[in-house]
Amino acid sequence: MIHLVWLVPLLPLLGFLINGLGRKSLSKSLVGIIGSGAIIAGFVISLLIFLDVRTPGFTTEVVTLFDFISVGSLSIPFAFQVDQLSALFLLIITGVGSLIHIYSTSYMHEESNEGFARYFAYLNLFVFSMLLLVLGANYVMMFIGWEGVGLCSYLLIGFWFKNPSYNKAAKKAFVMNRIGDLGFLLGIFLMIANFGSVTFPEVFAQAKELGLNSGVLMAIAALLFVGAR
Repeated sequence: MIHLVWLVPLLPLLGFLINGLGRKSLSKSLVGIIGSGAIIAGFVISLLIFLDVRTPGFTTEVVTLFDFISVGSLSIPFAFQVDQLSALFLLIITGVGSLIHIYSTSYMHEESNEGFARYFAYLNLFVFSMLLLVLGANYVMMFIGWEGVGLCSYLLIGFWFKNPSYNKAAKKAFVMNRIGDLGFLLGIFLMIANFGSVTFPEVFAQAKELGLNSGVLMAIAALLFVGAR
């Protein structure tokens, strides 16, 4: 099942697109089924992947879908890395996400059809971003997932945008996230400048050669820490 790991983030992305584009025409029942069903299906696939990972002798596997960025000697693939940690987080994200989606079908029932669909579209996008964050096989994919999580936090906090206090809270979260993201981005640029790569194995191997007292490593670590503050 490892080779089907790409389905886990794809399902909530499809749920986001269907509910988002069809928010004015879909019924609440159909929206709930699409939004919740995408995450539940992802949980089932995640469970099968987790069982595969637990088999004796399993090693980390990278599933590459396509070349995302290729500039000179720099190649950044759109790839997912499956190991014990990422498999565990898949279960947590899709499992807890499924419960949240099911609960939300009742919690948000008083919303209009369009608002209900918009909320579930945001939730599906949130889960997609979290999955991209934990599955990304390089720092650029991790950054994209991180940005998606920040965007969805802004959208969900300010969901009832007619309330000024919610808008202020959403803007505050958005600004604070952007400050951290700048540190994350600068850390990635520093990796490219010094290592010529952002994939985990290549970065770790070259970082090991530099040693723990390297100023470059300390700078990269500090910038990533700013992003994850």
